[in-house]
Amino acid sequence: MSEDQLLEELRLRAFAIAYRMLGSVAEAEDIVQEALLRVHRTLEDGERIESPRAFVATVATRLAIDELRSARVRRESYVGEWLPEPLLADGTDDPADQAEMADSLSLAFLVLLESLSPEERAVLLLRDVFDYGYDEIAAIVGKSEGNARQLAARARRRVEERRPRFESSREQRERLASRFFAAAVDGDLGSLETLLAHDVVLHGDGGGKAPAIARSVLGRSRVARTLGAGMRQGLKFPGTVLRRVEVNGQPGAVLLDGDGKLLGVMALDIAGQQVRSVVAIVNPDKLQHLGAVGDLGALLRRSSPRGSTRQT
Repeated sequence: MSEDQLLEELRLRAFAIAYRMLGSVAEAEDIVQEALLRVHRTLEDGERIESPRAFVATVATRLAIDELRSARVRRESYVGEWLPEPLLADGTDDPADQAEMADSLSLAFLVLLESLSPEERAVLLLRDVFDYGYDEIAAIVGKSEGNARQLAARARRRVEERRPRFESSREQRERLASRFFAAAVDGDLGSLETLLAHDVVLHGDGGGKAPAIARSVLGRSRVARTLGAGMRQGLKFPGTVLRRVEVNGQPGAVLLDGDGKLLGVMALDIAGQQVRSVVAIVNPDKLQHLGAVGDLGALLRRSSPRGSTRQT
């Protein structure tokens, strides 16, 4: 393997760890740069790195733990519910190309991880997602192997208590998502409600910078009504488009204005034959890494006749 190939592999691994830890693209990319810089400095100083992969994983994890501790203090004053920044699989050079799309990358899973301590989050990800041995994990997080096992068991138990136990194939998820978005766009609340789990949860993140629900909405009837109202608002302007995309490895959609600028991202968490949760992110700060961002608030404030809308 050439040096360039090794650096690219290290970059991908560092981003995969840091993004899952922090749910922030910019913060993850900062950690990637710092981790690779430390590799470079260490080699420049003439030191030998026995395993560059282990070295980068250690640096990225420790930096992410430190960042998460300080980030949680900032999130306490965040306006509304804090949600991770989305990654889109759209064939461009977006950060989505820097991380493997998997269940561990879904927004629903990352939301669950918010209930864990930084150390629990790190140990769970390193063990269950990246398949590190407990001896390696202990060295990375600075714990004994026994403590690492205890942290993993506790974190796994807390996540599994809140995670759906039914699996769906990719094809099943796509079919259900197509029906979901068609019903939402058409305003067919009856059909929409039949696709939602009884305890479905709708999460929204506007960060005080774009209109969003103030807190999570629970229950199929309330979620269906809230989604219906949101779709009517978001799709009432000429040229507005709801386009299906893959968001963090799961079915989703983006809302674009008449100029093709991004207004919001929605992702579904599907288990069995039902939508278990819906995540809607409209905070412009969390969309900038995906391209040009429109002003949803300005659109909604503007008095304009209903224009034709479409789903693509």
